[in-house]
Amino acid sequence: GWERKQDIPSRATFSRAFAEFSETQLAERIHAALIETHLGDQLIGHISRDSTAIEAREKPEKKVQQIKPPKKRGRPKKGEERIKEPTRLEKQSAGMSLTEMKADLPIACNVGTKRNSKGYKTSWNGYKLHIDAADGGIPVSCLLSSASLHDSQVAIPLAEITHRRVTSCYDLMDAAYDAPLIKQHSESLGHVPLIDENPRSKVRKAELEEEQKGRREANYKTAESIRYNERSTVERV
Repeated sequence: GWERKQDIPSRATFSRAFAEFSETQLAERIHAALIETHLGDQLIGHISRDSTAIEAREKPEKKVQQIKPPKKRGRPKKGEERIKEPTRLEKQSAGMSLTEMKADLPIACNVGTKRNSKGYKTSWNGYKLHIDAADGGIPVSCLLSSASLHDSQVAIPLAEITHRRVTSCYDLMDAAYDAPLIKQHSESLGHVPLIDENPRSKVRKAELEEEQKGRREANYKTAESIRYNERSTVERV
């Protein structure tokens, strides 16, 4: 602190200091060192993955409309193969390095929409902080992205960072992460993925609701559902 008001540095000095902190990734390096010191030699039972909204006052980045080349109409000819642009998840799973995956994530300020715990959609201007939290709500890894980026796009790079810092057993994720490539990546790290199913049809949604209702009435809980309840720790971070 400072003893006198005139000793407080100017706004410009603070601005330069925080700019240097950002460029050198000081906060990230200190956080990584703390995790390595206190959790690096421990076995973590569960890693809970989720994201949270970060509101910002700055103006959202204007969307630049990309002009895509016109696609050929109709069905492809016999023997003709039309190459599809791989998704971000497919590129990440195809062998991208962690540095490449992080560089590929958009970080510009924009508008995001997220469904809260009560099922209502909320929107905000700013960013999204993606968090991997250990048992007890300790954040092990964090990545910042544009607010509009879907949670699933950050799952693999976030898992890679966490895997390098701690040894864990279970990966707990909500329905936003329900993708085969995310599950496969979790298993490739030697983890057990527990991901809430995302019903992609009304029929499947009704089936799941009926199944959950039956379990509640019978007071029946699977081992997986009991472990999945540990995920509430990340919602309190």
